[in-house]
Amino acid sequence: MAEDLDDLLDEVESKFIRPDPLKLDKDKRSKGGGGSGGTTQSNDWNRIQAKENLRSTDTFKKEDLDSLINEIFEEPSFDQKPLQKLKSKSSGHTSVRASLQDPHKSCSPVYLGGSTVLSGIGTHTSQRACDHLRCIACDFRVVSYNDYMWDKSCDYLFFRNNMPEFHKLKTKLVKKKGTRAYACQCSWRTIEDLTDLQADHQLRWVCGKH
Repeated sequence: MAEDLDDLLDEVESKFIRPDPLKLDKDKRSKGGGGSGGTTQSNDWNRIQAKENLRSTDTFKKEDLDSLINEIFEEPSFDQKPLQKLKSKSSGHTSVRASLQDPHKSCSPVYLGGSTVLSGIGTHTSQRACDHLRCIACDFRVVSYNDYMWDKSCDYLFFRNNMPEFHKLKTKLVKKKGTRAYACQCSWRTIEDLTDLQADHQLRWVCGKH
């Protein structure tokens, strides 16, 4: 019973699903009586098989070519992130370089002056009184008061005990128009005219940069 069923399935497959080329060729030869007619049919069958094989090969090549083209066009998306990282890094270097090129400016030379002398960054061409002075001896910022002068009774202990509170310092300040009173915790000066700081060798004041 099982053998009959297998034979039946083989027969159905050979006739309707996928005919066996060798069996078909034998059938054609037997029908043709082994003559020239059978040879012609066999040759036709071989040509048909060759065309089908060539068509399947061309289809396979076409599919491979399409996949290869898709891979090529997908390649550039790989490089987008590295380019963005490179741009971000270059922008970071630009900001650092800009900060290095713009340091705080210092007075050169450093000037002192009365209340009529403008304050700011002093240079040879723009002679201004420095308003960012600092003492390197006591490490205090130098204060200044326009139209005031220091009383002659001022001494080291007075500034040592009262700097930098103005309500205590004003007890030794005398009003005088055109002058400017400078002081740190260890030194003090009353200046009326434009004066180069290097001319006073006792002062340890420097420009604290603007």
